[in-house]
Order: sequence, then C-alpha cells, then structure tokens
Amino acid sequence: MSRGGGKGLSLKDKLDGNELDLSLCDLNEVPVRELAALPKATILDLSCNNLISLPSDFCSLMHLVKLDLSKNRLQQLPLDFGRLVNLQHLDLLNNCLVTLPVSFAQLKNLKWLDLKDNPLDPVLAKVAGDCLDEKQCKQAAVKVLQHMKAIQSEQDRQRQRKLQAEREMEKKREAEQRAKEAQERELRKREKAEEKERRRREYDAQKAAKQEMEKKTKRETVQTRKPASSSRPAQLPRHRHSWSRSVLRVLLFVLFCVLCTLAACKLTELRRQPLCVSVNTLYEDVIAALQNHKTLQNMLQQNSQQ
Repeated sequence: MSRGGGKGLSLKDKLDGNELDLSLCDLNEVPVRELAALPKATILDLSCNNLISLPSDFCSLMHLVKLDLSKNRLQQLPLDFGRLVNLQHLDLLNNCLVTLPVSFAQLKNLKWLDLKDNPLDPVLAKVAGDCLDEKQCKQAAVKVLQHMKAIQSEQDRQRQRKLQAEREMEKKREAEQRAKEAQERELRKREKAEEKERRRREYDAQKAAKQEMEKKTKRETVQTRKPASSSRPAQLPRHRHSWSRSVLRVLLFVLFCVLCTLAACKLTELRRQPLCVSVNTLYEDVIAALQNHKTLQNMLQQNSQQ
C-alpha cells in the first residue's frame, strides 16, 4: 500500500483480528473499496494522516463500530455520515471541523465522542464540552447527539413549514387560476350576452325599418289611388247621361205606344170599343186644353204688347 493511493500493500497485512490500523500511513484518501472487502474490520484507525475529506462512499462502511480520524485535516464530514449507524466510538480530535452534518443525529449507537482541537461553531463547542476523560467523552456523545437531533427536528419543521408554505402558495396559485378562469368565463359570458343584445337590436332595427318601408309603400299606394277615386265623380255625368238616355227611350216608347193607340182608336174599327172611346175622349180633352192654353198665351201676349 503506497502512501498516496493506499494501494500496493494488502490491507489484510494490517488487519489484526477485527482491528485495522492505517495510522501514520501518510494517506490523502481512504481506500474505501478495499475496506468494504474487509467487513470483519469493525475497528478502523485512520489517525495521523493527510485526509482533507472523506469520500461519499465512505458511509457505506456500515460495519464500523470504532473509528479514529484524529490528527488529520478534515474540514467536513460527508452529509450522509449518519449511515454509520453501528458506530459507537468516534475520535475527531485535532481536525479542521466547524460543524457536523445533520445526519450525525442518526448515530443512535454512538457512546463516545471527542471533538477537541477543532475550530467548532461556538454553540457546538459549548455543547460538546471537553473530552479529558472517559466520562466527559461519553457525555459529549450524548449532548452532541441531542443537539444534532434538535437541529434535525428544527430543519424538519422548517422543511415542513416550507412545504406547507409551498402547498399554500400552490393552493393560492390554483385559487388565483380558478378565479382568473372564472373571470374569463364571466367575461366571455358577458361578451356573448352583449353580442346577443347587439344582434337583437340590429334585428329590431331591421324589422322597424321594414315596417316603416311597408307603411311608406302603403301611403304611396293610397296616394297613387286617390286621383283615380277623385275621377269617379267626373264619371258620374256619364252614368247620369246613360240613365237619361234610358228614360228618354222609355218616354219615346211610351209616346210611340200612345200614338199607336190613338191611331188604332181613330183609324180602325176599334174606335167603338170602350177603351178606344175613353182614349179618344181623353185625346180630344187634351187637344182642347192645349188650344185653350194657346189662346191664353195669345191674350197674354196682346196684353203685354198694349
């Protein structure tokens, strides 16, 4: 195993029972693949090396019970460091750690912890305290776990609040979207109603115009017919003239009949008949009356002349 890559010398040569000692090997990376092939190595010593960080797959070494990472240059631990659930003893003395990952709270079996000589956050440093003896290191494990659990709980609550806020925001957006859609539907409904009202007014206007046109046509027709009706009185004399002609014809016919009767009663043997006797008597009376009327006119003329 070389100092740089951790390969060359077999790790089995370093294995003593269940303890694997890789301290003082000048390592700058952890041979995770080779370590995973040694599940019996539950105690791993990586102290006094040049480790700046641990690879993410280091947390797959869940068989580890005791881990010594003291006197390296670790600036942070993997975010899923809490996957090492079987870890009971953890030595992080003299590194460059400021905080611990929240998943650290999942190390429920951790009984011993040393965080001395790290530039820890003041709150975390106060919680961890000193690890000068076995008792203090055990108390550090308990207090740090409680502290990290509290941080994890607070982060969970923050995530829940954030999630709740996102849900409320989503509900608000959905409500706004529904309100917007309802407003758009109402707007379309109103526009449709306005369009319908406009068409109805146009229809009423067209109907009124049509009725007005019909009335105008009727008035023009009546005015056109009036001269014809006014000409009817001018035609009345024609009817009267026809009627006069008819009366004249009747009178002429009656006169003709009377003359025929007089001729028959004067010139034929019918003059001895009672009807003809009456006719002849009436004729003579009429002649006498006409003569008297003529005599009277002559007298009147003479008087007027005198």
